[in-house]
Amino acid sequence: MIAALAPLLGTDPLYSSGLNWQVVLIVLIKVLVVFGALMVAVMLMIWFERKVISDMQSRIGPNRAGPFGIAQTLADGIKLFFKEDLIPDKADRFVFKLAPYLTIIPAFLAFAIVPIGGEVTLFGHTFELQLADPPMGILFLLAMSAIAVYGVMLAGWSSGSKYPLLGSVRASAQMISYEAALGLTVVMVVLITGSLSTRTIVNEQAGHLWQWNAIRLAVVPFLIFFIAVVAETNRPPFDLVEADQELVGGFHTEYSSIRFALFFLAEFMNTITMSAITVTLFFGGPDGPIPHIPHTQWLWPILWFLGKTILFLFVFVWLRAALPRLRYDQLMDLGWKRLIPLSLGWLLIVAGFMIDGFWGVGMVAAVLVAGVLLTRAFAIGALREDTNAVLPAVGIRLWSRAEEQPVPPATTTEGGER
Repeated sequence: MIAALAPLLGTDPLYSSGLNWQVVLIVLIKVLVVFGALMVAVMLMIWFERKVISDMQSRIGPNRAGPFGIAQTLADGIKLFFKEDLIPDKADRFVFKLAPYLTIIPAFLAFAIVPIGGEVTLFGHTFELQLADPPMGILFLLAMSAIAVYGVMLAGWSSGSKYPLLGSVRASAQMISYEAALGLTVVMVVLITGSLSTRTIVNEQAGHLWQWNAIRLAVVPFLIFFIAVVAETNRPPFDLVEADQELVGGFHTEYSSIRFALFFLAEFMNTITMSAITVTLFFGGPDGPIPHIPHTQWLWPILWFLGKTILFLFVFVWLRAALPRLRYDQLMDLGWKRLIPLSLGWLLIVAGFMIDGFWGVGMVAAVLVAGVLLTRAFAIGALREDTNAVLPAVGIRLWSRAEEQPVPPATTTEGGER
């Protein structure tokens, strides 16, 4: 039995001696601990975001419920739980109820492959501080990231209203656009580490700072991945899925009570999960210096992982507080005309240098030539769009009319005054 399951169980030493009730119990405890920790992390993340943004805007933020307002999120959740659950008359009731779960479940499952720490021995059993380490962990991550859009799409469609439908259509286009760039950057990480396992990816970065994939891949893939992650999670400045100016509230307009809370929960859970994935793929995960303090060797990797993840969560909040929302055409241009060509070109360069130095230099030259040609093509296309427009731009039209109007000649009075 174990021999048949070995390819699916990964390298976790917990399964090395076979399956028994103790192993199953440890796995169940790990599931409960990860789920509970993630739920508490979501609650703290909401409080953290509200507090940080209020500090940036010279406000107080939540300060009533609990010390420093830390229980405000719990109070909001209890309030939403007891509010009336409304379902529109024209809604598809089954899909309407199913959509929130299709959004939150992939966010939790994606976190299952994140290595939180090293190995721990408990009751004679040694296991990794990671819920699951399948050999195809990165493919599992991409699958969960792609499935999450179905919950948003079905929520907008099943509501029976046009504004949620527009928000869900935007979500589909946005996630598909940025999924391509995200996938190409993940391919670079897989190429340079030679494995789809997240534990192996972390182990390949252990030891020194310059072995982190963000440095080995020359920073650019990390920047592309992080921008794509911000767009995938519908965080500002890419939150056009629920742009209140033209869509009221977006795909969840018709939701209330606990179903709305599930969408709210999924957004922040995705933020935490993707921050942890960023740390895992590019910054060594739990890797970091470990002081020689007795009985604390297992604790330091967890602290390093938490510190790196909190840093990226702060960046998410910082972006929300500092950047205005993009227009939808800018969103699509950034994804299709900038990130996808750049990530594809960088992938060719990485693959070239992995073969040979001469191949790498050749790929750099080829990518530069292709980049010049592509930039020229985009510039010509933009010029043709301006010249073939039915109506010229407003600023140009006003300027042209002002130029065409004759300037009245200066007049003088009898006294010679103008």
